[in-house]
Amino acid sequence: MNEEDLKTLATQLRQPNGTAGIGIADMMNETNIKMTLHSIDQLNIIDHEVVLELGHGNCKHLPFVLEQKSGVIYYGLEISELMNKEAEQINRQYVNRQVAFFHLYDGLKIPYDDNYFDKMFTVNTIYFWDNPLLLLSEIYRVIKPNGILNITFAQKDFMQQLSFTKFGFTLYDNKKLKQLIDKTSFKIISSYTQTETVKSKTGDLVNRAFTTFSMQK
Repeated sequence: MNEEDLKTLATQLRQPNGTAGIGIADMMNETNIKMTLHSIDQLNIIDHEVVLELGHGNCKHLPFVLEQKSGVIYYGLEISELMNKEAEQINRQYVNRQVAFFHLYDGLKIPYDDNYFDKMFTVNTIYFWDNPLLLLSEIYRVIKPNGILNITFAQKDFMQQLSFTKFGFTLYDNKKLKQLIDKTSFKIISSYTQTETVKSKTGDLVNRAFTTFSMQK
């Protein structure tokens, strides 16, 4: 891929749009599914909890969230209009049953009331946060006391090997993320790193180390 192709890919990974965005979303769902399921597992969802996800993509993983326990309610926030529409269409049955709700936001201000969610998670979005401290303060505001936030991300050592991440990605390792969280009111309760073999966005098989940080309000 040439430089322009890489820039285009980076832009699509941040905010899928147009016809190409649908294919990008399917690819992200396929390559990120283990990370997503791990982040959900680590929430330890219980009956009737309300769960928020930031940056859900096409949200083909929604059934896995809802089947964790009975009475679970899911909310999804996206900066991509295309992903908002795709997720609603793919999960129409859950939207109609009012167990799933999808909304757009600006990547900074979360449009929900204080202390609204029991659990929150986000996978492979932190690289694109324009103002991490502001967004984390918003997340802290909308999570209930003792609520859990999981941030799942691929490690910097892996990400910096990918040719497209030089275009608008902020990369993290455990130390850098801990330094960020330490500036907030969240308490880190665990972190877990594992490695998987996946097909990269440019088509190569690579070993990817990823981590889930779990934090409590």
